[in-house]
Amino acid sequence: MFRRPVLLVIAHGSRDPRHAATVHALVARVRARRPGLRVETGFLDFNAPAVPQVLERLAGEGVQDVVALPLLLTRAFHAKADIPAVLHEASARLPRLRVHQAEVLGPSPLLLTALERRLYEAGLTPGDKSSTGVVLASAGSSDPEAIAVIAEIARELRHTGWCAVRPAFASASLPRTQDAVRDVRRVGGVRRVAVAPYVIAPGFLPDRIARGARESGAEVLGEVLGASPELAELLLARYDEARVPVRLAAVSA
Repeated sequence: MFRRPVLLVIAHGSRDPRHAATVHALVARVRARRPGLRVETGFLDFNAPAVPQVLERLAGEGVQDVVALPLLLTRAFHAKADIPAVLHEASARLPRLRVHQAEVLGPSPLLLTALERRLYEAGLTPGDKSSTGVVLASAGSSDPEAIAVIAEIARELRHTGWCAVRPAFASASLPRTQDAVRDVRRVGGVRRVAVAPYVIAPGFLPDRIARGARESGAEVLGEVLGASPELAELLLARYDEARVPVRLAAVSA
């Protein structure tokens, strides 16, 4: 008989307590949306429990299948190297536990909806779109694929009706948030500038984004994506996508 795989949400972790609190709030929303699904949380660094500890506990309970879902918005180092290495090492020690890594969260139309939700919660209205420039501010990466994805998301966001959209990065890449705000303000038709943090949880880099927004005089600053309903829905969608090969493997075993 096929058993539904456990969903293991893998977060980066942070010394900032707001990070773990936000991750747990998001996971709680996922559990509420699908009560029959077992959802666990593991961290790569700084917070407990660590991913290997969670997998060891699950194996000890007799769990056979796990979908490991990176709580990441782009496929950069953590998704391509860090998390696969952790999962491979754990699988070698726990041969009876099948672990399948799901895709990262982005890109997705649900993330665009969540971004706009945060801007509206910060005071904008749909009627403000045509006169508002948006800075899509991400944490940043040295991975060209991740940078290209952020640029493409900015283009997609622009096509939803905002007057102008520019990407920005808190680290590793340029431009910084404050420079992008100044650039957007020079675009014809822009009457106000809003900064939309394309990050999941609070921490050092999101705080840097917020400082850049304030220093450059952005009129609106959205909150991080956090435990939004769109993110909870997206986690479940990625889980369902990853379940298919897990189920096929279980049926053929």
